[in-house]
Amino acid sequence: MIIRIMGEGQVEISDGDLDVLNTLDAELEQAINADDEAEFRVKLHALLDKVRHVGKALPDESLEPSELILPPADASIEEVRAMLGDSGLIPG
Repeated sequence: MIIRIMGEGQVEISDGDLDVLNTLDAELEQAINADDEAEFRVKLHALLDKVRHVGKALPDESLEPSELILPPADASIEEVRAMLGDSGLIPG
């Protein structure tokens, strides 16, 4: 699966990494629903850091279609809330 982190580029992750990403995504969604800015910031960074850690960065010149788009690390809670789907940022 190819994920784009807005403002950074694309990474390819294996399907085996989706469970841990879904757990982090659920924690992020809980922080958003609670309007807890401090916890939101921690959870957003944890999710993005995990994607960067488990993913393989694609070259900048690569133009692969992204299956998921994640917000940048400096996104506001309102911006991320607007991006949430029925199952968070990462379906599954």
